[in-house]
Amino acid sequence: MKNFNDENFLLQTPVAEKLYHDHAAKMPVIDYHCHLNPAYIADNHQFDNLSKIWLEGDHYKWRAMRANGVNERYITGKDTSDWEKFEKWAETVPNTMRNPLYHWTHLELKTAFGVTKLLNPVTAREIYEECSLKLRTPDYSARGLMLKYRVEVVCTTDDPVDSLEYHLKCKADGFQVKVLPTWRPDKAMAVENPENFRAYMEKLAMVSGVAISRYEDMLAALRKRHDFFASVGCRLSDHGIEEFYAEDYTQAEIGAIFNKVYGGGMLSREEIRKFKSAMMLEFAVMDWEKGWTQQFHYGTIRNSNTKMFRLIGPDTGYDSIGEFSTANALAKFLDRLAVQDKLTKTILYNLNPCANEVIATMIGNFQDGEIPGKIQFGSGWWFSDQKDGMEKQLNALSLQGLLSRFVGMLTDSRSFLSYPRHEYFRRTLCNLIGEDVEKGLLPVSEIGFLGQMVENICYNNAKRYFNF
Repeated sequence: MKNFNDENFLLQTPVAEKLYHDHAAKMPVIDYHCHLNPAYIADNHQFDNLSKIWLEGDHYKWRAMRANGVNERYITGKDTSDWEKFEKWAETVPNTMRNPLYHWTHLELKTAFGVTKLLNPVTAREIYEECSLKLRTPDYSARGLMLKYRVEVVCTTDDPVDSLEYHLKCKADGFQVKVLPTWRPDKAMAVENPENFRAYMEKLAMVSGVAISRYEDMLAALRKRHDFFASVGCRLSDHGIEEFYAEDYTQAEIGAIFNKVYGGGMLSREEIRKFKSAMMLEFAVMDWEKGWTQQFHYGTIRNSNTKMFRLIGPDTGYDSIGEFSTANALAKFLDRLAVQDKLTKTILYNLNPCANEVIATMIGNFQDGEIPGKIQFGSGWWFSDQKDGMEKQLNALSLQGLLSRFVGMLTDSRSFLSYPRHEYFRRTLCNLIGEDVEKGLLPVSEIGFLGQMVENICYNNAKRYFNF
């Protein structure tokens, strides 16, 4: 019988143990997609207590607490204390067994604070006080935690209108960890609400210095901001979309659609899809011109609970996996760029695991024979960034592509305690390969190559792919 959360956690064979301890564990962390607050890094933020760093903004935990019958007052409420919120989380944790939260919770406590006790109502106060005390020391500041987890690069997620002042401050301070922005222009495509779109265009005009009254003006303003992001070290873009868009359109049509929505007119479904199709192509060409990597996260139904959306806003735990028929549009979008020889490095993340084989086969259509793994099947994302989801993604990629060229894991998190997700992934990866060796599906004589492959997936591939 294996012990829970010991040094061989998730490692089921001797080969898996060797691959992890001799190869994966020693590699630094490149977190090329996250949602950390760059101001916290720039200011070297010190968290007051364990609730502040662990519960605020964590919709994974919030969903579990709601499912456990915890009143919203103890989740996002303003009239309850940090301790009261933590106490309700501690009551929830034992009920998360077989949910990845149970693994993440105890892995984070162990790796960050050296706490190996199980979190439950009995141990809650002791763990809260011990960890909160440590959080008030320099080693547990925002920067201190990044150094503790041997983070080398983080790429935050930033809007084109953002000042990037905090990224510049981190660089000016000489902070050892590269803190780079990522271009996330979703709001420039969000024409469903004319009022919000017009307000965004006014912000874009102000920060870019470009007066916007036409579609061409908007593109000029976005290009100017794109150049600015590049000057601050940006290497990636990211796009959060429900599905891919590849409608046929003319430039005259897009100009007319812009004029309509900019003037406050509601667009038809066809007009919305055409505008998004045009913008996706424009953004892709901008990225190709600079040699950036474009990322696409798709397949989400967001803010399903409109009552709670009105009460507490977006990104609060009311999103789910969606069902969209996107394969044809994705193929058409990538093909448009390939035909023009303007397809840059691309990472595709699907939220619905039923599309794993779709993505795994789609990337093979657009590899160029020059850049290894140019088109990537992104790691298990959101509802799939756990052991089962990771294994399914790794297996689909292995069967239809080259696992050896995979750029590996990321946190996709707002928390400075989420770096153990890299360890969780590494242990899962090593266990998968180790089991194949134990079963005779891979040669034990190639253990040296497999060890190097593990190191590449955990770190080297990403470092080379993104030119960090």
